[in-house]
Amino acid sequence: MTDIRTCLKENAPLLFDGAMGTYFAALPGRAGERCELGSLTHPSEIKGIHRAYLEAGCRAIKTNTFTVGTDLARGDINTAQRIIAASSQLALECAEPYGAYVFADIGPAPESRELRRAENYCRQADLFLEQGVKHFLLETLPSDHGLRKLAQYLKARCPEAYLITSFAVSFDGTTREGDFGQTLLRRAAALEEIDAVGFNCVSGPHHLLEYIRGLDAGGVALSVMPNAGYPTVQGRRTVFQGTPDYFGQKLAEIVQAGASIVGGCCGTTPAHIAGAAKALAEPRRITVSVSSGGAPEPRSAASANTLAKKLDGGRRVIAVELDPPVDDDIAFFLEGVKTLRDAGADAVTIADCPIGRPRADSSLLACKIKRELGIEPLPHMTCRDRNLNATKALLLGLSIEGVHNVLLVTGDPIPSEDRDEVKSVFNFNSRRLAGYVSGLNETLLRTPFRIFGALNVNAKNFGQQLRIAQEKEENGVSGFLTQPVLSREALENLIAARKTLKGHILGGIYPVVSHKNACFLNNEIAGMRICDEITALYEGKSREEAEDVAVAVSARIAGEIAPYTGGLYLMTPFKRVALMVRILREIQGTAS
Repeated sequence: MTDIRTCLKENAPLLFDGAMGTYFAALPGRAGERCELGSLTHPSEIKGIHRAYLEAGCRAIKTNTFTVGTDLARGDINTAQRIIAASSQLALECAEPYGAYVFADIGPAPESRELRRAENYCRQADLFLEQGVKHFLLETLPSDHGLRKLAQYLKARCPEAYLITSFAVSFDGTTREGDFGQTLLRRAAALEEIDAVGFNCVSGPHHLLEYIRGLDAGGVALSVMPNAGYPTVQGRRTVFQGTPDYFGQKLAEIVQAGASIVGGCCGTTPAHIAGAAKALAEPRRITVSVSSGGAPEPRSAASANTLAKKLDGGRRVIAVELDPPVDDDIAFFLEGVKTLRDAGADAVTIADCPIGRPRADSSLLACKIKRELGIEPLPHMTCRDRNLNATKALLLGLSIEGVHNVLLVTGDPIPSEDRDEVKSVFNFNSRRLAGYVSGLNETLLRTPFRIFGALNVNAKNFGQQLRIAQEKEENGVSGFLTQPVLSREALENLIAARKTLKGHILGGIYPVVSHKNACFLNNEIAGMRICDEITALYEGKSREEAEDVAVAVSARIAGEIAPYTGGLYLMTPFKRVALMVRILREIQGTAS
């Protein structure tokens, strides 16, 4: 058989098969069965699918192994070995009479503590190499985690191996983990051990065609394998309505747009591949519609970000947190914000359903106070309650309303008693969310968001917190708001953070309001630590006396942390806005 690299140089494009999973599920009685187990339980049917695609005209087929990484992640090495062995031999047997190439099909591996993605991929590579399979397709990836290690490991073990890496992007070019396809393509293409890069799944042929136009594959082969279209439900079945002729013509246009490796993903059948083979064999040049160009539409000027301007200009800022209401009565909240603004607060931060309990939406409130009160809001945004689409829509809405600062946090878990009715939605953690927002800043937004992160200076393993914070900075976080500094350990951790991190730090100030409050915070609220000395100051104090202590302690701490911070982050306890005004005035008086 001709070496695949020679084949691509002389006979491109290389046409792959279509979907194994959706084809198998459409067979009588197979809808509820796991496709990959079919290599063990129904080998004749799997062979029949391979041969149908080969008869349709493809010159490369994938092994029936897409989800094997899940078996390895669960520790079921026996099932993984059996599926890979059986699937490899079935594919090799079917491909030989047609002179077709066999590619080991590796889907995205789950990330687990026991088995990292890179190790999972490498173990699969070993199993395939044992079966004589030397071509690899790592497909439908939501990120490039583990990719570098696999590529290096594979080429070290088998220098002649051919590796295609394919990412799954929606029509706007993002993956389900919030990475941007063009960024992933660029990073993958830069790895010398990778032979081809591209995209598959999620999007139909039109959107992938539009997406790849203008993308630079970095000198390596470009692979594109779209779905047959978009799924719809008919009865109890999920079907794809894209026709074979349309799919074939679009695949031919994709080749003209630069792809040298093409095929089909979900919903594509042998008829779709036959349509593609016919369109690719036509001698006439396919006409590719291109935008007529012309002058770009005028865009309004970027708006100002006064909070970022103050920080970048070296001015110390004070952000005050005020919890959103639990109902639709906003009078107290608005009056509180106005009072804090008039007392000298530079920004108001708004928590996003703190402790996993529903409150008024932080982003909607941010838009309202920006518009009506003119103060810079800093809404918190969690990863807990929104998927990627909802997050992007919300960010666009905030930008339209002139809100350009966000504090990104992973979010508190849903309380246990609510979990049967309310489910968390985590597409990513705060680091990956920051990377996603950074991507929007670079590609879509006129005024970029200033991204802030949380820093827990009360963490027992603060070294780990610092490593996470550095990862956040790598993903675009430019400033941190810390948990309250109410102990010597927290102050020491803050000093360490200042030495390690590049971004602005707003030091956390929480005015403890009673001895009972201190004990509660120490025992029931994660991320809080009040030292015994401060707790003892509140013993036997009346409400008025305790507030006097809170003002004095807060002002003292503000002074102690000033050399290591670019400002302060004050948290309002129990709606006590008047107390916060006293603290603001005391801090400002001390500073002057």
